[in-house]
Amino acid sequence: MDWQRLAAELVRARRGARTQKQLSRALGYKSNVVFAWEAERDIVTASAFFRLAERTGSPPDLEGFLGRDSPDLREKVGVAALLKDLLGKRKAGELGEQLGRDRHAIGRWLRGQTEIPLGDFLHFIEITTLRIYDFLALFVDPAELPEAAPGYKLLEAARESARQMPWSHAIVHMVELPSYRKLQCHERGWFASRLGISTQDEDACLRLLVETGQLRHDSGRYLGTKSINVDTRRDPLATRELASFWMKEGAKRVLTPGQGRFAFNTFALSKKDVARAKELQSEYFRQLRALVAESEPAEAVAVATFQFFPLYEDRPDSDC
Repeated sequence: MDWQRLAAELVRARRGARTQKQLSRALGYKSNVVFAWEAERDIVTASAFFRLAERTGSPPDLEGFLGRDSPDLREKVGVAALLKDLLGKRKAGELGEQLGRDRHAIGRWLRGQTEIPLGDFLHFIEITTLRIYDFLALFVDPAELPEAAPGYKLLEAARESARQMPWSHAIVHMVELPSYRKLQCHERGWFASRLGISTQDEDACLRLLVETGQLRHDSGRYLGTKSINVDTRRDPLATRELASFWMKEGAKRVLTPGQGRFAFNTFALSKKDVARAKELQSEYFRQLRALVAESEPAEAVAVATFQFFPLYEDRPDSDC
């Protein structure tokens, strides 16, 4: 992904039918900066883009994407606050290596001393959330961005396949296991016997994964085409359906020793601490996604589920 080019394409798509000069003037610039941004002759900063986004359409649901309140990203201090939040417990030096930027530059962005270019901001979003396409979708249809369209198409196909056949989500990772890669050729039932599913389900999953471009058949074995993070949060119903599927699968394994880690705790707490508990859950998954993104080589395929729900909440007494 060419992140600076993606930034230019995002500005162009968000501009819509407005002329570059009109939008430049609306943003308070005397020169045609929008032309320079789109032509990649000048770098648009993240805060400048959020000011542009405010002028060019419906406000994006940043709170929905982040799962919490968003700072004012039209100002560099707000962008810096978001960067710090997304960074979490990662080290700036490690992030700098992934971004291809000096750790001192990262530090200046985090302190709000210098503005982060939009391209680097988008790359930052991808590294820390693995959800760049969902972020882009807050502003435009990612399919309209040439730099993002191929990956977005693959992601949408992967999401649909995960919803249609959840076991395909496991098989697409299992082709990377050393034990499978050692096979001279694919053995029908290899995945089924390890997952506890039928060979017919295995066949159907493999066909779907090939049709959606997630796997290819080469030299007698199945090979992955590209590693992607299939996040379904944009579709709450699909998320609930898939969570239900994997939780039911986990429930089958609870009574089998050695099949995983299972625990529960029933407790009472304040409404304020209910909110804190939910944030702890979100933080756990943020850290888990970061761990998964950096983990190499692929030697195991696992599922993580976490349930937190009120059994009963007191309501204010109604007036008689």
